[in-house]
Amino acid sequence: MGAPKRTRYQVTFLVLICGVMAYALLQSLVVPALPTIQADLHTTQTATTWLITGYLLSASVCTPILGRIGDVFGKERMLVVTLGALGAGTALAAVSNSIALLIVARLIQGAGGGVLPLAFGIIRDEFPREKVAGAIGLSAAMIAVGSGLGITVAGPIVSHLNYHWLFIIPLILIIPAAIATHVLVPESPVQTAGGVSVRGALLLSGWLVALLLGISQGSSWGWLSPRTDALFVAAAVIAAIWVRVESRAKSPLIDMQMMRQPAVWTTNLTALLLGVSMYSVMAFLPQFMQTPKSAGYGYGLSIVGSGLWMLPANVSMFVIGLLSGRIAARVGSKLPVVFGALITALAFLLIAFAHGAAWELSAEQALMGFGTGAAFSALSNLVVESVPDRQTGVASGMNANIRTIGGSIGSQVCGSLIAAGVVGSALPKESGYVGAFIFLTVVSLVAAVAAAFIPKPTATSSHHNHGQIDDPEALADFLGGGIPDKHQQGALA
Repeated sequence: MGAPKRTRYQVTFLVLICGVMAYALLQSLVVPALPTIQADLHTTQTATTWLITGYLLSASVCTPILGRIGDVFGKERMLVVTLGALGAGTALAAVSNSIALLIVARLIQGAGGGVLPLAFGIIRDEFPREKVAGAIGLSAAMIAVGSGLGITVAGPIVSHLNYHWLFIIPLILIIPAAIATHVLVPESPVQTAGGVSVRGALLLSGWLVALLLGISQGSSWGWLSPRTDALFVAAAVIAAIWVRVESRAKSPLIDMQMMRQPAVWTTNLTALLLGVSMYSVMAFLPQFMQTPKSAGYGYGLSIVGSGLWMLPANVSMFVIGLLSGRIAARVGSKLPVVFGALITALAFLLIAFAHGAAWELSAEQALMGFGTGAAFSALSNLVVESVPDRQTGVASGMNANIRTIGGSIGSQVCGSLIAAGVVGSALPKESGYVGAFIFLTVVSLVAAVAAAFIPKPTATSSHHNHGQIDDPEALADFLGGGIPDKHQQGALA
């Protein structure tokens, strides 16, 4: 009898990229369309902002928890569940005609945050060792590319169609990705012993929601208001209890010993700082470009125009993502993070003092894209290299969460700097934007310093171990490029 057919890793990778891109698009597609959605649904600005806040809170809770569940019960199985939830939320959003239903849909979509850590885990478990760095780097870059692309295409979609298509288009990616994951992606041979700590999950959810809700609503409630202060105090108290509970648990949701390792906490600190710079600039740069020329610094572009001028950043991030594997093979993953952060800092500094024309800003964004793309691609590899195979999902999930927290903090700080000096309905002053870009320059420089202190992964943590493949001939065939399909997993174990 001939050997059973094998699913090649290239096919698995295409399936994973479809899911990652769909989630990334849904992160940002809604942002430029908020005024349109508000008008179409006859609602308030406060209610509309919950389309972003609700998605952020849901994703922050689901990302590390789904990563842990995937580590324990199987990453392929949980990826199908995650894509199913993402698809259900997106389908509900596509048919929603009320703000309440749309907010519920966005909360369900937030479960899609588990896509990235689960994809990283599958890549590490299933791909040939020499292909892992490039696949993880490109997948991480796709998050940045997809987020930027969402801002670029949102304008044309709402201008020529309607806001429902902001969800119909990603759904076209999600449905086949979920089906293909179930049919083509093999179940991971590496699983973590033990269960999932329910107390740990509840406490983690509690402090994340309190922290991010306080950050996201602080500017509207007032940073010194009782509600905001109560949320921050609650976040600190619940986080302290969570650390204590997780440290004593036999099967913790998040291994505190892992989080205290120098390679892990320095990588997470760098992720926090890079999240501040990348995610926050995407939130206010379109606003800068759409400012009327009469203000003395804007270009008076439409939503469509500002999105198109941001396209070079997406292209450069995609290109560096394609090259990330070769770069990592030559110099490792640490140097690209350091130099990527430095390039990003240079780009922000140029933007701060040389933005007289849209083409200048577009070229500077391309430079920024190279920097952030290189840093984010390599950063994801550092996380994976720093932890054992069985903790890939939860470690990647926490790192993604930390980047999200950084983006939330950065958006609020930049928003405050831009709004400083605005009276009534007047436009922000140019100095406010300059201050925001200088702030991001400093943060990127600090990120480069933090990255310089990331230690080299140990041989134990970075070893790509397929412990359940014991037959030498099967192992050699596996590393030669084939990926066992579901029917052949048992033969290799």
